[in-house]
Amino acid sequence: MKILRLFLWLVIFGLAYLVYNSVTGPVAFNKVKQVRYAKVIENLKDIRVAQLAHRTVTGYFAPSFDSLVKFIDTARFTITQRRDSSIVDEVMTKRYGVTTLKDIVIVDTLGYASVKDSLFKNSDRYKTMANIPIEGVSKKFDLKAGFLEQNNIKIPVFEVKAAKNDILFDQDSNLLVQENQVVSVDGVNGTHLRVGSLTEVNTNGNWPKNYGSNDE
Repeated sequence: MKILRLFLWLVIFGLAYLVYNSVTGPVAFNKVKQVRYAKVIENLKDIRVAQLAHRTVTGYFAPSFDSLVKFIDTARFTITQRRDSSIVDEVMTKRYGVTTLKDIVIVDTLGYASVKDSLFKNSDRYKTMANIPIEGVSKKFDLKAGFLEQNNIKIPVFEVKAAKNDILFDQDSNLLVQENQVVSVDGVNGTHLRVGSLTEVNTNGNWPKNYGSNDE
């Protein structure tokens, strides 16, 4: 009889634990997720800013983190000034026999500015932005770059992403499966946190606005 009572108490405690865990487990998971996603997104924002600067200066996106970091260390922005002016339109002047002017825009080069100083000031965080910033994770973001052809024009594109499985590697596996299947306006849809796209001209991130701006 005593053994039966002990067994019943164990069952009750077990069920109570399962109920408690079913409530608190998702809450704890979401807290960890939000903190880690925020860290990852900060890196993705830095990478995007650096890639956009690379495109501005070179006309294309960097194909690797090594080349992107080297670019930040060495490249310079050209500082220009646009001003309106006018010159004699020789064709129209010759046609009508009257001096005719046409408007033009003159671009003056005023100087140069370091990309590193312009984007990161006194910080050297760009040197480690390739690393997924989660303790216990030794992987880097996956970076790819290339071109899309639209109307016979090659347009540069890039994509950087990190898998949720890596970001939340030590969390409850069942909750992680659910997170990978998220389809929500206030969640990160899909299996990765990403910025940019290789299949469309898009440099936005796939995170909701509550994590900060996801566009340029």
